[in-house]
Amino acid sequence: MHFVLYARANQLSHARLGVVVAKRFAPRAVTRNMIKRICRENFRLANLPATDCIVRLSSPVNTRAHPASTADLKKQLRKEVQQFFPPHIFPEKAL
Repeated sequence: MHFVLYARANQLSHARLGVVVAKRFAPRAVTRNMIKRICRENFRLANLPATDCIVRLSSPVNTRAHPASTADLKKQLRKEVQQFFPPHIFPEKAL
């Protein structure tokens, strides 16, 4: 597992997300940005109640010992993040 999730209820009407991706765990800016995009996408699809969530990368990704292509890395990270924010499908509200 590469991530740690911190969560706390808030007094707002919506959930908020913070993503921390340290340069020492993901040296390439492309990788750090991809991780942030994946986290934001899964958070948006989860439709959470009023909660403050912080997702922190806690171990290196795509190291020399375990190189991965971008597609493989993306699949693996998406799978891990979906454990924190499982997608919920709700019917669209009628306008």
